[in-house]
Amino acid sequence: MPHHTLTGNIQRHRQFPSRTLGNRRDILVYLPPGYRRFLRRRYPVLYLQDGQNVFDAATAFAGVEWGVDETAQRLIRRKLIEPIIIVAIANTGPDRIHEYAPTRCIIDSKAKRKKRSRGLARKYGKFLIQELRPFIDSKYRTKPEVEFTGLGGTSLGGLLVMTLGLWFPNVFSRLAVMSPSVWWDDEVIVRGVMALDRKLPLKIWLDTGTAEPGWERARNLCAALVERGWNLHDDLEYHEIEGADHSEAAWGARVDPMLRFLYPPIPPKPATHRLALAGAV
Repeated sequence: MPHHTLTGNIQRHRQFPSRTLGNRRDILVYLPPGYRRFLRRRYPVLYLQDGQNVFDAATAFAGVEWGVDETAQRLIRRKLIEPIIIVAIANTGPDRIHEYAPTRCIIDSKAKRKKRSRGLARKYGKFLIQELRPFIDSKYRTKPEVEFTGLGGTSLGGLLVMTLGLWFPNVFSRLAVMSPSVWWDDEVIVRGVMALDRKLPLKIWLDTGTAEPGWERARNLCAALVERGWNLHDDLEYHEIEGADHSEAAWGARVDPMLRFLYPPIPPKPATHRLALAGAV
């Protein structure tokens, strides 16, 4: 069994309950370097799905974690990203596919009894917004405003993130949409973007690996976002990673550029007092 690989100041909240979903899950919270020292400072928050894979090889699928804690530590210490709080929300139970799905859809048409998703994404969003987020905001020194609140996920979690961004742009503004399941329900997420009557204030990282089945569908999502007004290399970053498969290791390799895009370092304040002195001379 893999050893624990947690790096930095990580707080664990075991079996966090949800009345909305009627279940419990572990929550891990990464606090950036300096959190204990700078007691007046508040931080943006990034909420990541499939939290069992985010920080710890001991809980990650096949013992391979994304290494978000190590990557964030390195980028923050080198001042390559803004210091952030990262909340990893585990989802290891049988309801994962239902909680991440935006619509009811047949999962396995080949089974004797067709398996159908219950499409609980809206309920899961309610859990995030009304239960987990207030807890995190009360427990930690967060910047709770929408412009500082991000959401990330991979595969079905990526589909969920894009969906919740469309549904709740007043709550989440920075999205990490990694290898999203664009195929779900005949590309319902693409239709959702095309149905927008205006561009939403969302900054989006979107990616896919060219060794993933049906990876070209991510192009359809990107094209829909551009059609609706997002600008590549401005508020939309899209990447096709040559040879990358649908795996924890592949997603871990993209955490660095994703964090750099969504949480760039805060530019230094202009030295106005120096300018004033120079003017006086």
